[in-house]
Amino acid sequence: MRIFWTLLRRELAAFFCSITGYVIIAAVTLLIGLSFVVLMTNLGSDPSPMPVTEMFYRTTIFWLIVLLATPALTMRLFALEKFSGTFETLMTTPVSDLQVVAAKFASALVFYIVMWLPMLACLFIVRHFTNQPGTLDAGTIGGMYLGVFLVGCLFLSLGCFASSLTRSQMAAAMISFVLGVSLFLVGFLAEAIPVAAQWQSQVLSYFGLFEQMHNFARGMVDTRAVVFYVSLTFFFLFLTLRVVESRRWK
Repeated sequence: MRIFWTLLRRELAAFFCSITGYVIIAAVTLLIGLSFVVLMTNLGSDPSPMPVTEMFYRTTIFWLIVLLATPALTMRLFALEKFSGTFETLMTTPVSDLQVVAAKFASALVFYIVMWLPMLACLFIVRHFTNQPGTLDAGTIGGMYLGVFLVGCLFLSLGCFASSLTRSQMAAAMISFVLGVSLFLVGFLAEAIPVAAQWQSQVLSYFGLFEQMHNFARGMVDTRAVVFYVSLTFFFLFLTLRVVESRRWK
């Protein structure tokens, strides 16, 4: 465990001690702020039939942030170290492949969570200047951030897998982006096609990302959605681990 924490501090330092990390946070904060400004402007003084958190999930800004930010966060995790030659040096130290993968994923996840903290400030501002009753309800806030966390776990695991495949950061970012967009389109397809009795339709319904996020934003936690995100996250982390271990077979 001590080795894991050492690796985690090393990876977090790479995020928080570089200008790139703060540029990402600033860009995400700007997009979140603009999204809330647009939402409040369109809403005006009329009462909203849904929590403002759900209104945010229904915009394209949330998915745009996820699809663009996660490749930017993960592209350097393995690819940069392979390109610079430090990856082989790291792997010759007394650390396991699992510890390396877990530390890199955990560091990206911690930064991802910090990246979304400004949205809480936006909700406080909205609550202060409007009469939205469910804006800061504990269940709504908890469900919203659980949804943000689970989506982040899935897309960051995709990015880790992509970064482990190549030595080029740009290639890793493109692979991660393509995988993320593909998953997004499958979710769009799952929402467009009604659920039928066939097993194919049943399986496709589990990829209904939009409806799942809407439920989280309402403060409703569906265990099937939680299992779906956790399972896919571990699946892509398992693939990442296998790619990292494959260096021993060469």
